[in-house]
Amino acid sequence: MTDLYELIERIKLRPAMYLGKPYITRLKAFLDGYIGARIDLGFPLKKHEESLNDFQKWIQLKFNINSAHSWADIILFYSLDERDALNKFFELFAQFQSDQSEVFTALVKSECFHSPNLRSL
Repeated sequence: MTDLYELIERIKLRPAMYLGKPYITRLKAFLDGYIGARIDLGFPLKKHEESLNDFQKWIQLKFNINSAHSWADIILFYSLDERDALNKFFELFAQFQSDQSEVFTALVKSECFHSPNLRSL
């Protein structure tokens, strides 16, 4: 089975094939469906799949947002349109992958992110 990060790279190369239209909201729905299907089929989530929750928290930190808005909504808010937001997602996700350090991991797992006001993916 394809690794989630590999799947995201494939989507980046051919978004219309996977999403129909190159919209960040469609990417979010696609990824939610992918994760949901794995759970429904009884497959354990892999580390990369669980890291989408950390990506949510990383986006909230990066944009200084402490609300229930999804990572897609936050990126879209700071973008010109859906297509621009999708392109920004790929840039931000690459930054997130390179930013995953021990310090960030410790921060994400700290009590400051266990608030009911913060929504995970």
